[in-house]
Amino acid sequence: MLQSKKQQLTGRQKAAIFLVTLGPEVASDIFKHLRDDEIETLTFEMARLEKVSPDEKEAVLIEFNEMMMAQDFITSGGIDYAREVLERALGTQKAIDIINRLTSSLQVRPFDFIRRTDPAHLLNFIQNEHPQTIALILCYLEPAKAALILSSLPHQIQADVAKRIAQMERVSPDVLREVERVLERKLSTLASEDYTSAGGIDAVVEVLNLVDRGTEKTIIEALEEEDPELAEEIKKRMFVFEDIVLLDDRAIQKVMREVDNTDLAKALKSVDTEVQDKIFKNMSKRAANLLREDMDFMGPVRLKDVEDAQQKIVNIIRKLEDAGEIVVARAGEDELVV
Repeated sequence: MLQSKKQQLTGRQKAAIFLVTLGPEVASDIFKHLRDDEIETLTFEMARLEKVSPDEKEAVLIEFNEMMMAQDFITSGGIDYAREVLERALGTQKAIDIINRLTSSLQVRPFDFIRRTDPAHLLNFIQNEHPQTIALILCYLEPAKAALILSSLPHQIQADVAKRIAQMERVSPDVLREVERVLERKLSTLASEDYTSAGGIDAVVEVLNLVDRGTEKTIIEALEEEDPELAEEIKKRMFVFEDIVLLDDRAIQKVMREVDNTDLAKALKSVDTEVQDKIFKNMSKRAANLLREDMDFMGPVRLKDVEDAQQKIVNIIRKLEDAGEIVVARAGEDELVV
């Protein structure tokens, strides 16, 4: 009777029983990680629940534990490994049922096997692929790893790959399967047949914000020649060192407290007077004079060292913005009202 009743429960009902079983404190912590519509749906299901028997609670908890075990096995060794372990523990039919439920309810991201690969090995693996293939792969990597690989690609294809990431919108499962088939003999399982979002301008901006300053400039300059509109749209969403003039005085002063003076002196070596004046204006006369002396005293500086120093300061600005300590008014955004 219990098995029949359990089979009739929907996924939402099982989730509601699971949350009720965990108690309000744990359930509220879980809600913090859900979307508003998911919270609304689950709250509705919890409100509709009648009396839940101990056997029903136990059955739902056992199912949850089985699903988590299977997910751990898939993460560590793939679908086939998970099925083999579960078969030994629970029997063939039970293992198949768990795997089927898991893959029908969870999306397995494409190129999972690549995301666990060392970036240096991955670079050797993909650098001779077509730029479209490289762009597709980078879309599914963590931004930091994608930035490292993009920086290491041959200069003549960096901008092409960045452009393809920006212009990529949706990729069909068939295309993903074909690319995976070429890159790995054993296909990663694609659970969903729905088209999956990949790329776009936000994706390329996130990557470019993490690459080194030289790579960033190379890509942007190449895009400005090839596709000025796209380059302008990307620049609107990025923050480069020269954009420090967009910060208000209070924000610049907060940034200056975090910046090493040697880095600041190097960073100002190659910028125009507008940027320099903005910085000097937000320093005491004595500090500004000392900074000018440091700039003169250090003499010629390698461009790479200047760019590295600028990137350090940009990273500080991004960190302060993420923490909500300063506000960056980017081009094209509404003006701020105090």
